[in-house]
Amino acid sequence: MNHRGPALAAVAAALIAVVSAGPATAPAAAAPVLGGSIEIPCAASVLRQSASWYLPEGDPRGLVWVQHGFARNSDNVASLARTLSDSGYLVFAPSLPFFDLAGCTLQNLGDNTPFLDAIATLFATAGDPAGALSRSLSDAAARQGVTPPAIPANFVFVGHSAGGEAVEYVAHSLHVRHPETWDHLRGVVLLDPVKSFLGANTDRALTDLDDTDLPILAISAPPSLCNNFGTGTTALQTLLHRPFLGVRLPAGTHTDAEGTSSDALGEALCGTPDATNIDTVELLTAGWAGDFFNGATTADFYVAADAAGAEAVAAVPGAVPLHGAP
Repeated sequence: MNHRGPALAAVAAALIAVVSAGPATAPAAAAPVLGGSIEIPCAASVLRQSASWYLPEGDPRGLVWVQHGFARNSDNVASLARTLSDSGYLVFAPSLPFFDLAGCTLQNLGDNTPFLDAIATLFATAGDPAGALSRSLSDAAARQGVTPPAIPANFVFVGHSAGGEAVEYVAHSLHVRHPETWDHLRGVVLLDPVKSFLGANTDRALTDLDDTDLPILAISAPPSLCNNFGTGTTALQTLLHRPFLGVRLPAGTHTDAEGTSSDALGEALCGTPDATNIDTVELLTAGWAGDFFNGATTADFYVAADAAGAEAVAAVPGAVPLHGAP
């Protein structure tokens, strides 16, 4: 008998309960963090969702979209967002719905692709001062009395859990619907990505992206209930024909990407983030993003043969390299 359905439903119900009770409290930020909102077309209306902007010191080196996972919110990725802003990037971290009667949700509960296409349009119009992304940043900055930086032309997507599938699909939407913007997407980082139980958004997106040279790298945990038994990582390895797709952390947990921004329920259901794994996630995410923006390859962040001839990633000893299909 397959017990996954009831177990997954229990996880979902518990997460819904905690999100309904209110957002997690993020640790105090060392760099300027602007609280605001983002307007996203949804069916016949417009959703106004909370969104955080993390400002780097000086001119940003690029824009990074950091997307949380199912039944979570932007506070749960605050630690990672702060690390990226400390690395010189302007970080956009919106809170996206996990339930909406019109289907405007982070994960696919029927057909959320029009909603994800609308998110792609945010980036396609990022250079327009009247665009939703620019207005979100300028309004948030005005409320705190600071001068916002210009939104950089180039960007990287980072998605955790169900947010991994979302950023995959938005990348696909840019490729298909906004070719003029596509070249400004420099890479995608997936943090223990999870496929939706309904639809084929992951497969559709990765099948399209496989024919491009867009860098796509992942940091995954072992299969578990919280990552839908590793289906998101399996899809990467099956559908992308690339020699290196990132790493699996043998002792990783689904919440490692949330780091110190996770909460008691997330830890109870999906494991307590390990300090070493948190450092690994933040090191590789920031390092890969830097390489994506610079068109560089920092050798320690990629697979190579070690002194004994075994495959390894020098920056993270003990991590298992992930490979794509032959």
